[in-house]
Amino acid sequence: MRVRTLGAVAFALLVSGCNNNYLPPTPSTSFGQGALLTLVSQAASDNRVPAALLYAVVQAESGGDPNAISAHGAMGLMQLMPATATQCGLTRPFDPHGNLECGASYLSQMLARFHDDLTLAVAAYNAGPEAVTRAHGIPPKSQGYVQRVMTLYQTASAAAGPAEPKR
Repeated sequence: MRVRTLGAVAFALLVSGCNNNYLPPTPSTSFGQGALLTLVSQAASDNRVPAALLYAVVQAESGGDPNAISAHGAMGLMQLMPATATQCGLTRPFDPHGNLECGASYLSQMLARFHDDLTLAVAAYNAGPEAVTRAHGIPPKSQGYVQRVMTLYQTASAAAGPAEPKR
């Protein structure tokens, strides 16, 4: 669930010691679909992830809203948790470019860990790699998410045509 206002999540982040860099910027009117597609393409290329897969994850996670905050404190386009953003060295997790690069890097790591099995990598992006390992597959709580991402991926791949690079 996305929350567009600062509300309780942002307050919790502030109280927990996060600095103001974790607060979302004011909504930008200059960030549109064209900018999103350009950034997705670049982050996908930089991290050797299929662009259609990265786009599908963005749509499932945030609907393309760079200011999205989840009820669990996940931030930005790729809905990065604060610990993941910190691991990436990301000080501005609502910055679309940095958020996509970090999320694409993490997705690339999950693809490598699960031997390019897209469904397991997507499940690991959602629930964590340990949950996938414990479940010996897609954890029950991630099944709907994986199905949604894979449907979005197939749609985006078809729209991209045969030029979509393989990992």
